[in-house]
Amino acid sequence: MAHPIMFDADDPLLARLRGICMEFPDAAEKISHGRVVWFTTKVFAVYGGKVKGDHADPLLDRALLVLPDPAERLALDQDERFHVPAYYGPAGWLALPLDAGDVDWDEVAELVESSYRQTAGVRRVARLDESR
Repeated sequence: MAHPIMFDADDPLLARLRGICMEFPDAAEKISHGRVVWFTTKVFAVYGGKVKGDHADPLLDRALLVLPDPAERLALDQDERFHVPAYYGPAGWLALPLDAGDVDWDEVAELVESSYRQTAGVRRVARLDESR
């Protein structure tokens, strides 16, 4: 049984996030488990998720899910805007709701880049560094 689509294709937050994610070397997009994900060999960003322990809570329906740099994890854990998403949380991922007020798109781009660097591999990261 296929997963139902859990996003609106015309969502302006999704469009803005797509623009950020697709700028990375070899980035691709697909639908996985009803959500939009961006990946190279591994997934580095997801649009939307569920709250760990409460799948009825809509808090993360329009959130960015990323794998943060371990050096930044403690600070992000102390930031009340970030939440542990279901399924991805046990692997160290965090979620930032994008519809909970003013979005700092520079911060979003930094979070996506950090997650990309954690998952993309040395050659792709080197290509990213060369392009900056």
